[in-house]
Amino acid sequence: MFFARFSPAGLALVVTLVLFGGTACADEKKMVSVVDVAGREVEVQVPVERMLLGEGRQLYLVASLAPEDPLGHMTAWRDDLKQADPATYRQYLKAFPALEDLPSFKGQENSLIDIEGAVIQKPDVVLLNLEAMRANEDADYIAKLSALGIPVLYIDFRHEPLKNTEPSIRLLGKVMGREQRAEEIISFRQKAMARVTDVLEREKPKRPKVFIERIGGYTEDCCLTFGNGNFGKYVDLAGGDNIGTEFLPGTFGQINPEQVIVSNPEHVVVTSADWEAYVPGGHWIPLGPGADMAKAEKKLEWFTGRPAYAGIAAQKTRAFHGIWHQFYNSPYEFIAVQQLAKWLHPNLFPELDPDATFAEYHRRFLPIAYQSGYSVSLPNPADRAPEGDAQ
Repeated sequence: MFFARFSPAGLALVVTLVLFGGTACADEKKMVSVVDVAGREVEVQVPVERMLLGEGRQLYLVASLAPEDPLGHMTAWRDDLKQADPATYRQYLKAFPALEDLPSFKGQENSLIDIEGAVIQKPDVVLLNLEAMRANEDADYIAKLSALGIPVLYIDFRHEPLKNTEPSIRLLGKVMGREQRAEEIISFRQKAMARVTDVLEREKPKRPKVFIERIGGYTEDCCLTFGNGNFGKYVDLAGGDNIGTEFLPGTFGQINPEQVIVSNPEHVVVTSADWEAYVPGGHWIPLGPGADMAKAEKKLEWFTGRPAYAGIAAQKTRAFHGIWHQFYNSPYEFIAVQQLAKWLHPNLFPELDPDATFAEYHRRFLPIAYQSGYSVSLPNPADRAPEGDAQ
């Protein structure tokens, strides 16, 4: 379902309905001042019950804070979850069939919202990702919504996730009236991260060189990667040396294949997901809940033949790994850090189990059951038993 388009006269009618309708419950709420991750001070009536999600993947956090009824806090959302993370969408749809009828709108991560649709849905708040800030403010959409009594809050899991994820959790916890729950989620995340960072701080191991191929299989281009942010920082926290950090000034960018070969990474990590909706039949690795690991391993094998990896250390040892791309834009990046640490320093983390960590998070905070399938590695021939020893 998509928002309808309105003429100027139609939009004026919608504005009238927003200003003079649906105010019966206003006296039951209280006005509070909050600061979003963009540093904006915003007045919001809490607890909010009708949030418009500027990105569907914001459901990951909404559902963590209100697992009993996340849809009870949503009035509309962008439709990206269906395409970017179809397996998770199916899980939520099974748990909450009404999700199929939730009003939705199209758009990209950094694009304008549908302001007319936003107005007619009469949300308590519009939740936008930080990367959408410039487009929407340049179009004066934020001021227009504010004038109608619809506040806008920015959160961030993508631009600077290690800086902004916990403030985003606290912000949403406050406006949803779930502050204690927010602190429980933050505590869980911090303990999960400490299981990696405390060991590395104590042992101070040699840092292997790592190349991250970003959105592997989404495009044929090489070599899209991360600089010193997002997955680049995850590698750093996991005890690796991300080669993209040396060549890229920001979080996202591209380096040439020759540079990858010269840098000679010891590990290649491909971020990927089930992108059949975007690139039918592409080389992407269908990672996500319930993924077929045999199929994922077979598709990861294709990446070893990329010209950028010819003769590098990772190719010789088959140290190729695939990891769920959505860790780059969700409150779950602590799972990616644990998994990277297992790959880069297996001797230091023999007992660390990212699957068990994520399963526990699901049990404690989410309304859907955990299904494995978020990472894959190629088997190293040296680790295989001789054929005569096979049972």
